[in-house]
Amino acid sequence: MEKLSPPVWPGSLRLAGNGLDRQLPCRVLQSPLAGVSDRIFRILVRRWAPEALLFTEMVNATSLELGHGRGKVEELALEAGPIGVQLFDHRPEAMAEAARRAEASGAFLIDINMGCPVRKIARKGGGSGLLRDPELAMRIVAAVAGAVRIPVTVKTRLGWCDSSADPVGFALSLQNAGARALTLHGRTREQGFQGQADWAAIARVKRALTIPLIANGDVRSPEDALRCLALTGADGVMVGRGTMGAPWLVGRIDAALRGLPVPPIPDAGQRLALAAEQLEALLAARGEKGLLIARKHLGWTCQGFAGAAELRHGLMRAGTPEATRELLARAADGFGSSRP
Repeated sequence: MEKLSPPVWPGSLRLAGNGLDRQLPCRVLQSPLAGVSDRIFRILVRRWAPEALLFTEMVNATSLELGHGRGKVEELALEAGPIGVQLFDHRPEAMAEAARRAEASGAFLIDINMGCPVRKIARKGGGSGLLRDPELAMRIVAAVAGAVRIPVTVKTRLGWCDSSADPVGFALSLQNAGARALTLHGRTREQGFQGQADWAAIARVKRALTIPLIANGDVRSPEDALRCLALTGADGVMVGRGTMGAPWLVGRIDAALRGLPVPPIPDAGQRLALAAEQLEALLAARGEKGLLIARKHLGWTCQGFAGAAELRHGLMRAGTPEATRELLARAADGFGSSRP
């Protein structure tokens, strides 16, 4: 096992609530990822990082009010470790009510999404759309913070675009409105996921705040996390797209931050076994739709070994679970497989 040293941020991170505080023994958080971070994916992440704070996929507060997407909240009781609920909407009252429902279902904390760059969300005033309406953003934070006892956090970006960005001022306003921690993605909404995350800007925000700050953006390895924390002075890191097909990433970074041996990246046989396991879990949970969901995960996981490109091509074209199983089994025979 590889060992990186020295540990950067040992010890638990305390998040103050409105009557109920939380402790995070693991300073690496798994970002909520729409269409990715479902319960099956989270079970895999916890195999390497059992104490990490994970999140549900984003939950639309208005949809929850109408009875849609309640499964994301109601299944919280089945979670083996700390699980946060990330909400998005432009209506303070709906956000407050959704937060109450999530708290009653066992949420570890409530996170408010003010960073999602997807146009259909932003144009309705949710996600990164709130970067253009700071007054509404603060009303939402105040409403949610006043509705629950658990900590309320915010995930946001540096701003809407470079010309209007004021990340320090916006972050201070969020803190004053009742946010008990911030996760800051080092890009503007205009950038989306292009270019390089501005860790120096995250450092400026960190120096201005008294609440914890989690750095996000371009953290794809233990080495990235160590560099990011050294530069930003942040209290932890959140990883997102780097975990797609790599549920072991959170645990590897956590080990590095604790100064422990870093678990190895699974080899080809182990990746194939993991892909097969995820396929079966999705089929059991979602029926025929499970195969469609599994395809993207299989494509992300089956990389980095001889024959991977041809295998991915076949997996994307396989029309039945049986055909998909056969492709994975045939590939595994060439490497040998064991549980990672």
